[in-house]
Amino acid sequence: MYPASSSAVQSLLDEYGESHQNPTNKLVHWICVPLIMFSILGLLWSVPVPHTIRDISPWLNWATLVMVLALAYYVRLSGRLAVGMILVWGLMAAILRLVAAEAPLPMWAICLLIFVLAWIGQFWGHKVEGKKPSFLKDLQFLLIGPLWLLHFIYRQLGWRYS
Repeated sequence: MYPASSSAVQSLLDEYGESHQNPTNKLVHWICVPLIMFSILGLLWSVPVPHTIRDISPWLNWATLVMVLALAYYVRLSGRLAVGMILVWGLMAAILRLVAAEAPLPMWAICLLIFVLAWIGQFWGHKVEGKKPSFLKDLQFLLIGPLWLLHFIYRQLGWRYS
C-alpha cells in the first residue's frame, strides 16, 4: 500500500497513465471505465439484502457498502478526489434507481451486459495501446482508473486534486 500523501496519488495516477497514452485507448477508457463502475454497482445493488436493512433505507445495499469501502481508500489518497467520487457515485446510484424501476429487464441482466461489453472495450483499447492493463500488475489500479479520469476533469476546471 502506498503512503497517504499528495505524491502517492500522483504516483498512482502517473503509473496508471503510462499504459494509457494512445488517444484511442484513452477514449475507450472515458467510455468504458464509467460503464464498468456503473455495472458493478448495479450488479451489487441487485444482490438481495436482509429485509431489516432494506427497511431502514432503500439506499442501503451491497453497492453502497462497496462505495463506502472504496471511499475510505480514496480519502486516504485524496480527499478532494474522494468528494468528486461521491458525486459520481450519487449520480450513478440515482440512475440505477431509475433503471431498477423502469427497465423492461432486470437490473442485473442489463448491468451484466454492460459489464461484459465494457470489458471487451477495455481489452480492445489496450490491444490498440500495445500495453497490458495496469490492474494486471496491481489490483488497486481497478480503483485508480476512475480517479485517473476524474483528475483530468479537476485539471480542466482548474481544481487541485491532491
